Amino acid sequence: MCGHAVLALGRLALDYGLGPAPRSPETRVVIHCPCGPVAAFVPWDGQRSRNPVRFRSVPAFAAAAACSLLHNPARLYLTVDVPGYGKVVLDIGYGGAFYAFLSAEKLGLDVCSSSVRDLVDAATAVTEAVKKQFKPHHPDSEDLAFIYGTILTDGKDAFSDEPTTNICVFGDAQVDRSPTGSGVTARIALQYHKGLIKLDQTRTFRSSTTGSLFTGKAVEEAKCGDYNAVIVEVSGEAFYTGTAIYTAEEEDPLKYGFLIK
Repeated sequence: MCGHAVLALGRLALDYGLGPAPRSPETRVVIHCPCGPVAAFVPWDGQRSRNPVRFRSVPAFAAAAACSLLHNPARLYLTVDVPGYGKVVLDIGYGGAFYAFLSAEKLGLDVCSSSVRDLVDAATAVTEAVKKQFKPHHPDSEDLAFIYGTILTDGKDAFSDEPTTNICVFGDAQVDRSPTGSGVTARIALQYHKGLIKLDQTRTFRSSTTGSLFTGKAVEEAKCGDYNAVIVEVSGEAFYTGTAIYTAEEEDPLKYGFLIK
């Protein structure tokens, strides 16, 4: 799931008549994501959608974390041997996708001042190591049971009114321009399960690359199979940047697209 896309699609659905009839002050739009239906709440001023948009997540949970509150004690500590960096203890959280989480400091880096190239290389090494040494499980669908990426943080997981910074490296070593909607969801779930935050305590998350901000909070407890889970509300901004029209001519041999890597 792409949380930022949910925010954007919520606005698009109202502005282009693709969803329910808009109502002020906000309209609920349900987006059907690979992880399940996600409800976006889009402000409406009577003529067009506005920011910020918020969404409520699917049940989010800690799959591996150093804490005594998890349902399954066998999942408490996950130590991974990362080539070039040594053994590190990290967390695995699910918020619509599975991510590995750890402080950049554990890899000898600073998420705010180290180069993006160094952060990407380190996060990619962690992702590949976790894929080989840990198999996530999702109670509802094994299609969701894979590590999507690694999120390096500033280590500031305890509740604070100050923003906490992270960088998400996902997919094919891609960097998210935002704090990552599904990543914020998973990080909130981890913090809640560790007893570091309470329900309805709002935290602010900052992207180390662009400085863009999301807020997130756990709004209610839930279950996902045997996992103790939470529903997380994430809020952020999405903006239009342009429109495009694509045309496919029947005689075009590449009309179905192509991929060069």
